[in-house]
Amino acid sequence: MRRFANSLGGKILGVALVIALGAFGVPSILATLDANTITRVGDEDITAADFQRLYQQNLNAFAQQTGQLPTNEQAIQFGIPTSVLNQLTTRAAINQFAIRNGIGVSDAKLAELVRQDPTFFGVLGSFDRSIYDQTLRQQGLTSEQYFETQRKAARREQIAIGLFAGSQISKTGLDLLNRYRNDLRTVEYFTLNSTSLPEIPVPTDEDLTTYLTANQTNYRTLETRTADVLVLTLETLSALPDYQPAEDEVRAEYERVKDSLTKLEKRTIKQVSLPDAAAEKVFTDAQAAGTGFDAALAASGLTATDIGTLAKSQVSDTALADAAFALPAAGSFTIIAGIGGKRVVAVTAIEAGGTIAYEEAKGDIAKRLATDKARAAYVDIQDQIEELRAAFQPLKQISERYGLPVTTVALTASGTELSVVPGLAEADRAKAAQAIFAAEVGKLSATITYNANNNLWFDLNTIEVARDQTLDEVRDAVTTAWTTARTDELLKAEVDEIVAALDSGTPFQDVATERGQFATISAPMTRDGDNTPVFNQAVATSIFSSGPDTHGWAVNGDGDYLVYHVTDVTPPTTAPGQDITDFLTNATRDGLYADLITGLTDEMWPPNARGGAYQRMLTLLTTTTAQ
Repeated sequence: MRRFANSLGGKILGVALVIALGAFGVPSILATLDANTITRVGDEDITAADFQRLYQQNLNAFAQQTGQLPTNEQAIQFGIPTSVLNQLTTRAAINQFAIRNGIGVSDAKLAELVRQDPTFFGVLGSFDRSIYDQTLRQQGLTSEQYFETQRKAARREQIAIGLFAGSQISKTGLDLLNRYRNDLRTVEYFTLNSTSLPEIPVPTDEDLTTYLTANQTNYRTLETRTADVLVLTLETLSALPDYQPAEDEVRAEYERVKDSLTKLEKRTIKQVSLPDAAAEKVFTDAQAAGTGFDAALAASGLTATDIGTLAKSQVSDTALADAAFALPAAGSFTIIAGIGGKRVVAVTAIEAGGTIAYEEAKGDIAKRLATDKARAAYVDIQDQIEELRAAFQPLKQISERYGLPVTTVALTASGTELSVVPGLAEADRAKAAQAIFAAEVGKLSATITYNANNNLWFDLNTIEVARDQTLDEVRDAVTTAWTTARTDELLKAEVDEIVAALDSGTPFQDVATERGQFATISAPMTRDGDNTPVFNQAVATSIFSSGPDTHGWAVNGDGDYLVYHVTDVTPPTTAPGQDITDFLTNATRDGLYADLITGLTDEMWPPNARGGAYQRMLTLLTTTTAQ
C-alpha cells in the first residue's frame, strides 16, 4: 500500500480515500453478528449464502481442472475456502468505496447490460429469457441477487479503468523488459542421443522383473465401473420428436415476436487518457486536419485501452457510450471529460444492426417452442421415472418407454468417460462419477439432482477392481521403458563427463572432437528458442539462465541431449514493441488496483475480525457437505 500511496494514482486518490474511509469508519466487527453472517466488511455483511455460492463455483472449477470434486476436508487442505473468503471481502471493500464515491450503474442500464450479456444469448445472438432463467437456477441465484452481483462487478470495472487506465510506466522498466524479451544469444553446440552410444543389449527377464517391481505403480489397471446412465434435462427432452413444433407454429411465433428480433449495432471502442494539455493538442490538431484515430494515436505516443466490441447498452460508462455511438464513422474520435482529466474516445470498427429474417430466426424459435413444451411436461415425466425406479424398473426399459437416450459407459474415477452421455455438462461429470463410485451393484441408486430441470439416474452393472499388471501383460511397454531408462542413464553419465571437462577449461571444440562430434554454430535466438525441436523453449531457457561464455546442457524437443557454449549476447537495437508497452501498462494498472484493494480491505476488515470469520467459515463447512 505504501508503494501505491507514492504513485501518481495514489496522489490522485489521496483526498478521496481520506474522505471515503473517514465516512466508513471501522465498525465494531466483533459485535454480535447475525447467525447467517460470516463476517462484516465496513457496512457490508458477508453471508453464509454468499460464501456457499462462490465456494461451490470454486469447487466446480477445481473439478473441471482435475477431474475430481474435492470433499470439504480436501478443499480446506487446498486452501479453497480461505481463497473464497478473501475474494468476498476484497469485493465488498471495493464495492463500498465505489458507493461512497457515487460510482455505480442505474437499474435501467443494468437491465440493458444483462440483455446484452452473451451468456444469455440464443442461437440468433439475442437475449433468451429461458436461457437466463436456466443459468440463474444452475447458479442458485434469484434475479435480484444476480443483478446485485453484476452491479458490483460494474463498479469494480469502472474503478479499475477510470482511475488507473493510462497510468505512467517506467522507461527503465520498458528497457529491462525489452532486453528480457528481445536479447539474442548465439551458441556452439552438439547433440547426443542413443546413436552416440554402443548398442544396448536386450534386457533379460530378470532385468524386466526388477524394473517392473520398482515401477509397479505405473503398471496398474484403474478401477472401472460400467453403468447405464440417463440424463433428463430440458435439452434432452425437447430434442425428442414429440416436442418439435410444426412449421406453422414456428411461423406464427415469428410473426408475433419479429418486431423484437433485431441485431444491435456494435462498435469497437478505444479510450486514451490524456496526461496533459500537450497530449490533448495532438488530438485536437488531428481532428482539425481530418486525421484518423490511428495516426493521431501514433503521433501522440500514448497507449489506447481497448474497451471491446460492444452494443451501446453494454458499455457501463454512460458518458463513454454516448460519445462512442455519436461518432459518425469508424476511425473517428472525440475528446470528453474523464476522472482526473480528459480522455479520447474512438471507434475503430462498426457492426451494423438490423431485423432478423424468418429463415435466420426459425431455428432459434423452433428450439424455444420445443423447450417450452418440454418444460410443461418435465415434472410429470420426472415423477413417472421416479415411480418406475422405485418399482426397480431398469433404466433401459424406462428409456425405451419415453424415447430418452440411455448410455452404457465404462468409466474410471475421473469421470472423463462420461463425456459421451447426452445432456451431461462437463462441470457435472465429477459429481456423477463420485456417486457411481460410491454405489453398489444390485442396489437402487439415488437420483442425482443438479437443478430443478436437470436430473441423472444410473444403474451400476459391474465393477472391475484395480490390480497390478503382470509382466506378460505389459512386457512390450516395460521393455521399451527399461531400454529408455538405460539409454538415458548412459547419456546422462556421458553429459556429466563433458560438463566436467568444460568446467576444467577444456575448449568446447576439443571436447566435441574427442567424442566424434562436430560443434555447430546456431543462429541468434530469443529466450523463446527458434520454434524448432532442436532449440525449443526448454533449451532456450537453459541457454538464457546464465551469462556470456557459459556452458550447459538441456534435453531438446527431439529427446536429444544438447550440449552448448554461449558465444555471443546481442542486445535489441529497436525500441520496445507495442506488446511490451501494453504488458507493462496493464501490469502497472493491475498493481495499482491491487494496492488499492489491499488498503481498503485492511481498513474495513481489520485483523481482529478475521480470526472469528475464519472460525465461522470452518464451522459452516463442518456442518455441510460439498454438493
